[in-house]
Amino acid sequence: MISKELAKKVRYLQIRTSKTVNEVMAGEYKSAFRGSGMEFDEVREYQPGDEVRSIDWNVTARQGRPFVKRFHEERELTVLFAVDLSASGLLGTCSQSKNELAAELCALLSFAAIKSNDKAGLLLFTDRRELFLPPAKGTTHALRLIREVLGFSPEGKGTDIASALDYLGKIQRKRAVIFLISDFQDSGYEHQLRLLSRRHEVIAIRVTDPAERELPDLGLLELEDAETGERALVDTSSHQAQKAFRNLQELQDRKLLEMFRSLDIGFLDLSTGKDYQRELITFLRKI
Repeated sequence: MISKELAKKVRYLQIRTSKTVNEVMAGEYKSAFRGSGMEFDEVREYQPGDEVRSIDWNVTARQGRPFVKRFHEERELTVLFAVDLSASGLLGTCSQSKNELAAELCALLSFAAIKSNDKAGLLLFTDRRELFLPPAKGTTHALRLIREVLGFSPEGKGTDIASALDYLGKIQRKRAVIFLISDFQDSGYEHQLRLLSRRHEVIAIRVTDPAERELPDLGLLELEDAETGERALVDTSSHQAQKAFRNLQELQDRKLLEMFRSLDIGFLDLSTGKDYQRELITFLRKI
């Protein structure tokens, strides 16, 4: 039994994203993801204009006249959302937390998938596998998916992207579109990402908060890492400390971008408090 508050949030997201899905998103989604390939349809007699390479020589030999194979595009896709629910996702200094932004992204994309008659599945992870919902169709399934992202209480606090990618590689054999949604405050997962991207289309979406980009001038503060619990005393009013913090963020940004480029993985960088829908649609148009 879900709480009234959670049900209200899920309903709000459904209403908030439905207009975008119906008017814009569904079309952009279909254009970006066209299907997994061509599927055999039938064999029919050769007609003038048919390509010679489509001739089925076995049937032609049996019938004594030329026949050709016909194929149609296999439109149905499987879409998987791998969502990082580590403790750092609770941060939110704008109108929403990073986890809430991740939930909205899943809502928008899953409703677009369902509208296109595709399957959608979900993996929630922290420093362990928290929950897996196998891909399925239908609005009811999409609503459950959103409900889990919004209301799930994870056991872990840290982040283990490598383990999540390894699990997806083992459980999802058929080619899929995988949205990896995280703040990517982790390392050591490049090998697993490379292996997964060889079989599936992987799209990385980073969710951040403005507070992570600049060190606020609040004097001497004891800061705690939400995932590891480590604490450090920092003089936030120090220009040197602020500059070092910005430099570190820029270095991490460059390394992340270079990794995704080297693996030919689409990368979208989103922040709470901004119009993520417009950025997502623009991104899909470029795929």
